Order: sequence, then C-alpha cells, then structure tokens
Amino acid sequence: MITTVSIIWALINFITFFVFAHDKSQAKRRGRRVPERTLFLLAAVGGSVGAIVAMRVLRHKTKHLTFVIGMPAILVIQVALVSWYLI
Repeated sequence: MITTVSIIWALINFITFFVFAHDKSQAKRRGRRVPERTLFLLAAVGGSVGAIVAMRVLRHKTKHLTFVIGMPAILVIQVALVSWYLI
C-alpha cells in the first residue's frame, strides 16, 4: 500500500513539474498558456513539491505572490493532513 501511494505521489509531482515547464515554454513562445487554476489544482491534489521545485528550477511564477505564498501553504496543509492521518 505504501509503495503504491509513493508511486502515485511521485507521478503527480512529475506531472506537475512538467506542466509548469510546458507553461514556461508557452510563455516564452507566446503560445497557449496553462490556466493558473490548473496549476493550483495539480498542486492541491498532491503535486505541491513538484510545483515548488519547478518554480525554483525554472524561475516560473516567482513574481506572482499567490504562487510564492500559495504553493508552500498548500504543502504545509498537505503535510499537516498526512501527519494527522498517520497519528
């Protein structure tokens, strides 16, 4: 069970990272962008680590206060929920 959950968690984080990378690429090319709502949804369903890593590595959405505060806040809430569940 733990292994399955870990694999799913890693997968959603990889997907989130690559969606951020795609959005960054589209921003550079002035192409069709990924809605911010989608980026937050991916973080909320477990991809907050991938989102934060993408923001740091790709320097994407780092000037948007909602992302700079929102992504770590989502991570803190997720860690708190998992901790509460495991206790």
